[in-house]
Amino acid sequence: MSAALIPPGTTIGIVGGGQLGRMLSVAAAQLGYRCAIFAPEPSGPAADVAARWVQGNYADLDALQAFAQSVDLITYEFENIPVGPLESLRVPLAPHPRALATAQDRATEKAFVKAIGGRPAPWAVVSSREDLDAAVKLIGAPAILKTRRFGYDGKGQARLKTAADADEAWASIAWEPAVLEGFVQFEREFSILVVRGRDGTIATWDPVLNVHEDGILALSTVPAGLSDATVEAAKALAGKIVTELDYVGVLAIEFFDTEAGPVFNEMAPRVHNSGHWTIEGAVTSQFENHIRAICGLPLGSTARAAPRVEMRNLIGEQAAHWDLILSDPAAHLHLYGKGQARPGRKMGHVTKLFFD
Repeated sequence: MSAALIPPGTTIGIVGGGQLGRMLSVAAAQLGYRCAIFAPEPSGPAADVAARWVQGNYADLDALQAFAQSVDLITYEFENIPVGPLESLRVPLAPHPRALATAQDRATEKAFVKAIGGRPAPWAVVSSREDLDAAVKLIGAPAILKTRRFGYDGKGQARLKTAADADEAWASIAWEPAVLEGFVQFEREFSILVVRGRDGTIATWDPVLNVHEDGILALSTVPAGLSDATVEAAKALAGKIVTELDYVGVLAIEFFDTEAGPVFNEMAPRVHNSGHWTIEGAVTSQFENHIRAICGLPLGSTARAAPRVEMRNLIGEQAAHWDLILSDPAAHLHLYGKGQARPGRKMGHVTKLFFD
């Protein structure tokens, strides 16, 4: 992508209308851009803050083309989007769909990362029940079976404690093409957020320590308590990934921290839940830097704004306690405007900065 500037006053099209689209729209408005949303739902969290909402199916090429003609630039906040329709658009698009194609398939993603020097967990492709038996013999158990596509927040996954669990695990993912991953002995889970501008400039935020509950991110804290060698290795791989993909915008990479160094888990070609702390906790948030990057603006500083930052997701009914949360004057509350607080649904988050 060329480094040509997309000036303020123009319209950014965002494919996807969830909370990430909401926060991208807020950041864009602060920089003088309007945002239009394209999503299959009649409304969503981004509708409250975007200038326009267009309802359409992600796979509907005609609808997507019509949307593209009404905006000056397109980005996306949701990775489970058909790549083909995006590739056919005749307006600037960032990040490039090749990043989607890589990240949408766990086998493709792991092979790509290994090829550029990263270290994923032991894995094998599973396309049949017979493949699963062979994979268990190769990888061993315990292990985790993950669908190759469309899994997130613990969905599309099944654990195998022993080889005897293979039938149940295979059925639980509806016999979809999958990968079997070996368990990794690790101290902690962490993520790196990296941003690359249209001119090739790369910046990273401090690594984030992540705690998951029932497969859903519950708590992110910075600093992550990692060794300098682990941080440098993770940042180096992040730089390789965005360079190899000619990536423009923010990308998140999740790792396991092991004695032998960082082990790659997965990547998300978009702004990410584990980067929400950057809204108050960094000089420039992931959302603002994504807008800066795709529009060709200079990147903002990714430096931490406080010695320690904590971001906690509000899941399900936890968001109903907004009054108690706001009784703490140091709490920064973000509610996403979602209607029903279903179990496991991310309804908002709260961030705190610590200076002691």
